[in-house]
Amino acid sequence: MRKNKKTNLMAGILMILFIGVFLVLTGRFLYIQASGEVDDVSLEEWAEEKRTSSYTLRAERGKIYDQNGMTLAYDRPAFSLYAVVDEAHSENSTEPLHVTDPEHTARTLAPILEVEESYILEQLQQGIQNNRFQVEFGNAGKEMSQQEKEEIEALDLPGIYFDEGSTRYYPNGLFASHIIGFARENEVKTENGYRQEIQGIAGMEKEMDELLAGEDGFISYKRDRYNTKLLDPDEIIQEPEDGNDVYLTIDQKIQTLLEDTLSEVEEEYDPERMTAVVMDADTGEIVAMSSRPSYNPNNPSDVENWYNDAVSTPIEPGSTVKMFTWAAAIEEGVYNGNEQFQSGSYRPNERIAPIHDHNNGEGWGAISYNEGFRRSSNVAAAKLLWEKVGADTYLEYLKAFHLDRETGIDLPNEEIGQILYNWPLEKITTSFGQGSTMTPIQLMKAATAIANDGKLLQPYVIKRIVDPSNGEVVEEKEPNVVGNPISKDTAAQVRKLLADAVNGEDATGSKNQLDDYVVGGKTGTAQMPGPDGKYLTGRENHIFSFFGMAPIDDPQLMMYVAVQQPELEPTQSGSDPVSFIFTNVMENSLHYLNIDPDASDAHEVHQSELPQVIGEDADEAKRRMEEAGLKAEIIGSGKVVDSSVEEGSKVLPNDRVLLVTDQPVMPDISGWSLREVRRFAGLLELQVETFGNGYVDVQHIEPGTPLNKGDYLGVELSPPGAEETGTEDSDSEEQSDME
Repeated sequence: MRKNKKTNLMAGILMILFIGVFLVLTGRFLYIQASGEVDDVSLEEWAEEKRTSSYTLRAERGKIYDQNGMTLAYDRPAFSLYAVVDEAHSENSTEPLHVTDPEHTARTLAPILEVEESYILEQLQQGIQNNRFQVEFGNAGKEMSQQEKEEIEALDLPGIYFDEGSTRYYPNGLFASHIIGFARENEVKTENGYRQEIQGIAGMEKEMDELLAGEDGFISYKRDRYNTKLLDPDEIIQEPEDGNDVYLTIDQKIQTLLEDTLSEVEEEYDPERMTAVVMDADTGEIVAMSSRPSYNPNNPSDVENWYNDAVSTPIEPGSTVKMFTWAAAIEEGVYNGNEQFQSGSYRPNERIAPIHDHNNGEGWGAISYNEGFRRSSNVAAAKLLWEKVGADTYLEYLKAFHLDRETGIDLPNEEIGQILYNWPLEKITTSFGQGSTMTPIQLMKAATAIANDGKLLQPYVIKRIVDPSNGEVVEEKEPNVVGNPISKDTAAQVRKLLADAVNGEDATGSKNQLDDYVVGGKTGTAQMPGPDGKYLTGRENHIFSFFGMAPIDDPQLMMYVAVQQPELEPTQSGSDPVSFIFTNVMENSLHYLNIDPDASDAHEVHQSELPQVIGEDADEAKRRMEEAGLKAEIIGSGKVVDSSVEEGSKVLPNDRVLLVTDQPVMPDISGWSLREVRRFAGLLELQVETFGNGYVDVQHIEPGTPLNKGDYLGVELSPPGAEETGTEDSDSEEQSDME
């Protein structure tokens, strides 16, 4: 009886538990049926998500062009390889649509993907074992070219497919790489996880990333378990909006010329760094800009120098800054170019260390301030600041030239230098470019006021932005005047001084003369601080630079070149690689732009008129030339029958005037420039062939050989030797004595 009661009790308890569980489950089912949710997850939405495939429709990234429409960067089709390993994918097909022979597939793909056969086989087998639908092959199967895709498709391997995408491509390699920069695929977090997206990392790709990227679209549709569209797929398509195209101010031909010249100097002199900028003097447009070391944006993992040194690396400018010192003195009305001062050394007072000229403080005796600029006298700059302009006023001019702020150029990572102006000595040394720092683009911007009659121009790299869908110009930049630090008259006077600093007697910039154009410019040689803060010693441990503009009567192009720590032979000077870059790029660029050869009278004061010499005896003609202060080269003996310069023309003192006689013989042309060789060959109607660059080192017709029309003349040129280096501007080399 007791046993039955106990049994009935237990049965009752189990019945109650069963009924309770039944009610809970029934209630749960009723709730799910009524609400359509499980744990706050909508079953309808979950099913919709499972049935729906959604893919991003990538927007095409905008292209980057030079100013003439040459493509510098674009999206190139790229393909990602994957393998379907699920047998169910072939159920409704008469041919296999999945990988049927993993060993054969791995063996065939390995040499094309340049990976081990075992790696591919492992990926395939793991996918099969884990019941995966498809497998991929990491980086080996990504960013494949059209050619590689077609090569694999020709193998007719079952189960091998491709997803089409794109990769950023730069068809010109290191061409303008610091301006263009590069973009690469990064993993970006989204609401639904992560996706790959091309992002700008450096240069214009970074600066204009949002504009270039555009807006991605998407496509979604309902599918079955094999990813096949249903008959009624409920398809939704949102078309992508491609990125806008960017046209740069860079001119492909001038940029190529600059790149090639820098590469040549890099090979010969192996400098630590180089930078060069070519600017349109009328507009502020950057037509060429490059630095070394450089990099190929198609392989950004191998980057030695991320920085665009022209924009991001402040340096001591050396004597190039003297053009602003002289400009301030002229504008203030305190400058008399003919006034004499004692060069060599200068000590403003007992509390300030002495200032020395760059020739070991020897100077050149009593010279004028005009000559002081031509010879790059530090003493002249110091006296102008301390005794004429005043330190406070000079600082205002530096600010008026915008040397205390960013230029606002449309490139990323711009840095600015520092005007070191706390102590009297710092103020004085700033007048000749020591202590204070600036970037090359800061100096270029400031110099636009000298080239443009006092108007300070904004430098820029983006010329226009275009919508590729309709070709409409979204934005176009125009020259922008942002200041007026000096007057038109002051700018003209400074240009004459710059012309004299290149073309005048004993000019420090004489190596930068051009064949067909009169250049105005200023050399600079800046010392470099070492790890201990003290200036490095040794003639190579400098930054050698030159700023120039041409033609000087109406500047069309401005150019800055800086070469840091070149490896020099005993017969070479730091100005050699700088002048090689400047003369090659500037001369050829002006010709390419169809700028008429210079007929400038900008420094007529230093020119002499060619006297009557045709028909004169050779000795008498030479005497008359010397009386006129001109340098004559008599070709042969007898009567003068022709001249390289027309009678009555204005001639610079450094120009070699060739006088051809009726009995011409080959002169010794050692040390002649290429320009002089060509003029000589033209006068004698010789067939000339030149080898190398620089000045004549070897001539293939012996001196004294009679010359006839049509003779062949071979000439070998090389960089100038020690005899041509006497005017090197090592303006900061001795300033360590001041510390």
